[in-house]
Amino acid sequence: MPTIGRHVAKLSGHAPALPTPFDDYGDVDGEAFERLCDLQITYGATALVVCGTTGEATTLTPKEHGELIRIAVGVSRGRVPVIAGAGSNATDHAIALTKDAEAIGADAVLSVVPYYNKPTQAGLYAHFREIAASTGLPIFLYDVPSRTACGLADATIARLAELPRIVGLKDASGDVTRPSRLRTLVGPDFRLLSGDDALALAFLAQGGDGCISVTSNVAPGLCRNMFLACDRDRQRERSASHARLRN
Repeated sequence: MPTIGRHVAKLSGHAPALPTPFDDYGDVDGEAFERLCDLQITYGATALVVCGTTGEATTLTPKEHGELIRIAVGVSRGRVPVIAGAGSNATDHAIALTKDAEAIGADAVLSVVPYYNKPTQAGLYAHFREIAASTGLPIFLYDVPSRTACGLADATIARLAELPRIVGLKDASGDVTRPSRLRTLVGPDFRLLSGDDALALAFLAQGGDGCISVTSNVAPGLCRNMFLACDRDRQRERSASHARLRN
């Protein structure tokens, strides 16, 4: 397996959900984005997550979407994986975004539950199955029912985890007990990542692997220290880092 492939398969720690910087004319500020990507890698980010909700993906043009992925790939130079947001409530559109991300050089994609449509669990399974069949990239599911008005059931996640391309979940359901329930269903290698900074510590304690984090955009070192303290079972360091992040 290529090095980046291994990184994605064992992804842990804090991966920043990067914002998209714009200049005074409303255009993507590529130089600012380059600096942000490099800063995050320097401070220990385990991946760069681009064109997600924090990156205002739904308001980006296709050209802007591709430009941001291309910049992140160029800055990373294989040091950490680049995970590109490629979700949509239309399956064909999600497939097109996924194929574009793969062609540009992303290492994985983040695919959100279809919003607004409120599909059934069978419909959600079919949606993600078609995306997985369209690409050679690993796929992280993104469950955020407060925004999509529809959530992935544990049983549906377990079924999707059986597909070889679907390797993990960004969970923003707000249920910190979910990792302990899901782990027995999806196995030890499936990546369980919190999508909520406020709950990240509790999520890790329940068996989660890391966090796709907004807070790490402004405090990457603290986020890294908190995760390392959790990973090494250092209670005092973990509590101190968590207290500083909350303040």
